Amino acid sequence: MSPAEFEKLGMLYLGRPVDGPTDAPLLYDSRDLVTHAVCVGMTGSGKTGLCLALLEEAAIDGVPAIIIDPKGDLGNLLLTFPDLRPEDFRPWIVEDDARRKGMEPDAWAAKQAQTWKEGLAAWGQDGERIRTLKEKADFAIYTPGSTAGIPVNLVNAFRAPDDIADEEALAERVLTAVASLLGLLGSNADPSKSREGAFLGAILSHAWKAGEDLDLAALIGRIQRPPFQKIGVLDLESFYPEKERYQMVVALNTLLASPGFAAWNAGEPIDIARYLRDDTGRPRHAIFSIAHLDDAQRMFFVSLLLNEIVSWMRRQSGTTSLRALVYMDEIFGYLPPVANPPSKLPMLTLLKQARAFGVGVVLATQNPVDLDYKALSNTGTWFIGRLQTERDKARVIEGLLSSSSQLDKSQLEALLSSLGSRKFLLNNVHDDAPVVFESRWVMSYLRGPLTRDQIRTLMAGRTATKPTPSVTTPPPLPQTNAPSVPPGIRQFYLPSDGTLRPRLVGSARVRFSDTKSGAEETRDLLLASAIPDGLDTAAWTEAVDAEPKDFTTTPPAEALFAELPAAATTPKSYAQWEKDFTRWIADNERCRLLSAAALKLTAKPGESEADFRARASLAQRELRDEKVDALRKKFAPKQAALATRLARAEAAVEKQKEQARNATFSSAISIGSTLLGAFLGRKTISASTINRAGTAARGVGRAMREGADVDAAKESVETVLAEKAQFETDCAAELAALSASLSEPEITALDLKPARCGITVNFFGLGWI
Repeated sequence: MSPAEFEKLGMLYLGRPVDGPTDAPLLYDSRDLVTHAVCVGMTGSGKTGLCLALLEEAAIDGVPAIIIDPKGDLGNLLLTFPDLRPEDFRPWIVEDDARRKGMEPDAWAAKQAQTWKEGLAAWGQDGERIRTLKEKADFAIYTPGSTAGIPVNLVNAFRAPDDIADEEALAERVLTAVASLLGLLGSNADPSKSREGAFLGAILSHAWKAGEDLDLAALIGRIQRPPFQKIGVLDLESFYPEKERYQMVVALNTLLASPGFAAWNAGEPIDIARYLRDDTGRPRHAIFSIAHLDDAQRMFFVSLLLNEIVSWMRRQSGTTSLRALVYMDEIFGYLPPVANPPSKLPMLTLLKQARAFGVGVVLATQNPVDLDYKALSNTGTWFIGRLQTERDKARVIEGLLSSSSQLDKSQLEALLSSLGSRKFLLNNVHDDAPVVFESRWVMSYLRGPLTRDQIRTLMAGRTATKPTPSVTTPPPLPQTNAPSVPPGIRQFYLPSDGTLRPRLVGSARVRFSDTKSGAEETRDLLLASAIPDGLDTAAWTEAVDAEPKDFTTTPPAEALFAELPAAATTPKSYAQWEKDFTRWIADNERCRLLSAAALKLTAKPGESEADFRARASLAQRELRDEKVDALRKKFAPKQAALATRLARAEAAVEKQKEQARNATFSSAISIGSTLLGAFLGRKTISASTINRAGTAARGVGRAMREGADVDAAKESVETVLAEKAQFETDCAAELAALSASLSEPEITALDLKPARCGITVNFFGLGWI
């Protein structure tokens, strides 16, 4: 199998059909993941390998992913060695495996390297494809509650959601957050019915509706001093006395003060956009390894993360293309059929709503009886591996039948009973029928769960805190009372209880534009300059870290004022300085915008490079999907016509063969009877015998003609097959041309100048800052 057969636009190479040709790849349309997928299979079924293969393919296709890893073995995605050398494998082998095989570790590493090289080659892959995988996406391991990988900071664990206007969504978010908190505290209280749940829910609702973010420390303060006096119709003290609330305060404070919890307040804050893309916009597979956490901490973190994904998702534009993946391994306990853990509600929300935003959810488990199959009834793709018990098979069949009315129960039972290691039943609602396939060899080295030290090695250099730049404290300024200035000089003050320094301050709205590209942006500038001597030109290089609305025209009561230069007391100087201000903006200010010219996209105001690259990548994916659909629509009629002609031609061959067989058989019987009649029992040949022989001879001629018709029908089949082969060649050529034209979008930077008459001064004068 050559790469040309499986490196197709938007197609994921997962394996090959069991009943098909050995060199025919099984290709899965990445867009089908928008309708979600579930993978089930017992230990040893090859489930992990299949899921890693799917994630590898998604990375090559430029699809970012958030990966939740309860067992700790999805970090194997970082064990990719393009050179396939034994020394690359050596640090990662399981030495107990070598001992069980009676081999030295170095020899075992060499054997693993050779096994991977041969395994990849058998599936048309090599080190160069591994190199492509590493180049296409960034892989990172996050370890909440640990500094082994990239730690996750809970400073914004209870950040106000963006969709607070949606009362239903806000209620769901509050309920999940409360359930997570109660679980973390080891409480069995019902988040929706208990006193504790109602109280915590009231605190979160009050803060979020006011747009306030909370962390655990702030939450403790709110529990001690709630910002309300009633819950429902009861006053707070009657509903939940302060003495009893204090027990919750102590429990949370004990958790916060524990040595092990310090790691929760280090590292990166929860930011879904940053998890999905690196600073340059390259897709990232963010692996959240939570094997080291206890059950309550796992549930707490998973619930928080899923809530943040839901909140981020609702801020995205709608699309039918695949924007990102959310993958969770070993979903057991997080989406149960009866109970309602904190993770269930946000997971259900994703399964119901994520497809509209191009977010695909992929779930995996080896315990199918512990999954809520009603929640998965709309899941479009099922990967079913070998199952352990008849009960597991029955539950999976129940789930499959609930997702499609086209499936046959007895057929499914037979197919599931025939599965072996690395053999999977693929049922995709976008395909005509289920298919059994063998999963391909993965490019990542499957060494099993990673230890914390191994994660630390893989993430070395990515977890260090950036040093804080040193700040030079300026010498103290002379302090005086507010100086008086002549009338006609406008003064603006930035409120402060410290010393205010005099500056020329100007605020302007500037419209930048580029005639060639048509790009345009408007920005508000707030600049300051030291007061020059006389009418010298000011140097407007000092940006003010404030907004125009922050300035007042009233001096702050508690502020002290530095000495005012004499030049600043001449009113007529300000008119000239204001002209210099607008001239300086026109000559020096530039607006740098990223642009993807081929896609007619330019960055939005305030949009980071990573966010713009993510938007351009999605636009490119949507364009690709649109063009692939157009090609399929273009090819479909001829493909259908050729299939019909081929079927007719093959049917004609069979018909002519049957007629030829019948004619030959009839002639043989007729001739045989005539000759036997002549040779047995009659000495002379009668006229009737001669007539019968003539009829038989004509039958032979008819048989010969039927044989010629068979040959003609075969030639017709060969003609259609030749046309079909040429058609497939033409299709492949057009797809290759399309693929070449849809490389990663080129991102360039545009330096936009202020437009003519595009500078409007909002205010200008003497500023105290």
